[in-house]
Amino acid sequence: MTRPLSIAVAQPRCAAHDVAANAEAHAEAVRAAGARVVVFPEMSLTGYELDATPVAPDDERLAPIVAACAETGTLALAGAPVAGPRIGILALDGDGARVVYGKVHLHRSEAIRFVPGEPAVIDVDEWRLGLAVCRDTGFPEHAARTAALGIDGYVAGVVHAGHEAGLHGERARRVAADHGVWVATAAFAGPTGGGFDRTSGRSGIWSADGKLLAGTSAAPDEIARAVFTK
Repeated sequence: MTRPLSIAVAQPRCAAHDVAANAEAHAEAVRAAGARVVVFPEMSLTGYELDATPVAPDDERLAPIVAACAETGTLALAGAPVAGPRIGILALDGDGARVVYGKVHLHRSEAIRFVPGEPAVIDVDEWRLGLAVCRDTGFPEHAARTAALGIDGYVAGVVHAGHEAGLHGERARRVAADHGVWVATAAFAGPTGGGFDRTSGRSGIWSADGKLLAGTSAAPDEIARAVFTK
C-alpha cells in the first residue's frame, strides 16, 4: 500500500528581486509546514518580476532552503525564472536544487522574454506529481497531457489578482473530476510586479473527489496542510 503523502501550500511574503531574503522566508515556511512536500507560488523566489535574473540551481542564496529541507526531510517546489529562459519550478531538498519544470502556456507579456517548457512529472516517494505554473491550470489540455504521463496529483504555483481567488477551486475541481487526482495550488499573497498590487492568496489543497481539504486566507505567510492518500 502506498504511504500517505503530507503536502503543504505556502504563500510567503516576497521582496521584489531579493532572492536571498525570499529564500529565508521559504526556509521558514518549510520548517513551519512539517510536510513532505511544500509547494510555493509562481516566481516565489523573485516575485512576479518579468525582468528578474534567472536563478541557477547552484545559487548560494538557495542554501537556507536546502538546509531547512535537510532538517525536515522536505521537498520544496519553489517558483523562479530559470535558464532557457523559462518561468520555472525548482525542486529543493537536502541534497540541493534542480530545475524540474518550465511553464508551458505563457501570457503574451511573458512570451516576449521566456520560452515555453513541456509537461513534466516529479516522483516523491511512491507518488507522481504533475507540475503546473499559473496559466497552465486554465488549459484542460495541460492537465490531460500531464495526466498522460501518469500522475497521482497535480500541483501548481500561481499568481492571481485579488478578484481571481475563485479560480483556484474551479480549476482544481475540474482537474480532479477529469483525472481523479489530488490537487494543490500555492497562490501568491501580497503585492508583486506585473501590475499585481493585490494578489489573491487563498492557496488550497483538494482531494481526488474535488473536496477542499485545507486553505489559506489572502494574507501573506500562511500555510495550509493536508495528506494525500490512495
